[in-house]
Amino acid sequence: MGASESAIRTVNLAKSYASGQSRIVVFQEMDWAVGAGELVAVVGESGAGKSTLLHLLGGLDRPTDGSIFFKERETTRLNDAELSEFRNQEIGFVWQSHGLLPEFTALENVMMPLLIRGTGRKEAAEPAGEQLRRVGLEARGHHRAGELSGGEQQRVALARALVTNPSVLLADEPTGNLDQKTGESIIALLEELHRNCSLTSVVVTHNQAFAKRCHRVFVLENGRLEERGSPQAGLPNETMVAEPNSGEKMVPRGTDGSTYV
Repeated sequence: MGASESAIRTVNLAKSYASGQSRIVVFQEMDWAVGAGELVAVVGESGAGKSTLLHLLGGLDRPTDGSIFFKERETTRLNDAELSEFRNQEIGFVWQSHGLLPEFTALENVMMPLLIRGTGRKEAAEPAGEQLRRVGLEARGHHRAGELSGGEQQRVALARALVTNPSVLLADEPTGNLDQKTGESIIALLEELHRNCSLTSVVVTHNQAFAKRCHRVFVLENGRLEERGSPQAGLPNETMVAEPNSGEKMVPRGTDGSTYV
């Protein structure tokens, strides 16, 4: 896949942490590309660095080395203010924990990214209401977050992620806190929104059934990100990234002992 065809591209991406006298390497020399319009799953064991990768792609953390490109824009060169603006304009985030503000209504939670952008409340309410309608919660817009079920809260989180019309959706275990039936409904909704909103989506998941429905599946293991076949075509594909430097010890956990899931 050429650079011009990629919506997201990493070049020699590396992330490591200092820990006493040693250095903990999550991954390095990672060359990877996601095509425009693709729905891609990233799987792997807890502690492999999947969330770390998603945070780097979304500009919530900075790499130790290497570059990240969204189309031809190198986001790793942006300063903090530019990166914050880029996230608000181009990226929608969905997390395992919905992250809704309990003191606000569903509608107000969806409006929040637009309000942060500087849009007036009246102007923000219309697109926020449209996104709630899209996820089937128009009638619940004036209910506070705590009055909604877990599945409804995650639907609101999806609406909030899409209210700015992003080009990229990054989702980290979006069904991790839901029961199987509710999780399946969220997966179906995510697939529908991916198609209808012309998104490029990268989803970190432990849900193998969902992963098999994505265009491509990548496994992050021991600092390597490998493509493990094409679920929709049923054909094997190539490994997409370079080997990690064998001179560094690969320990996929943070300096505080926490793991990246």
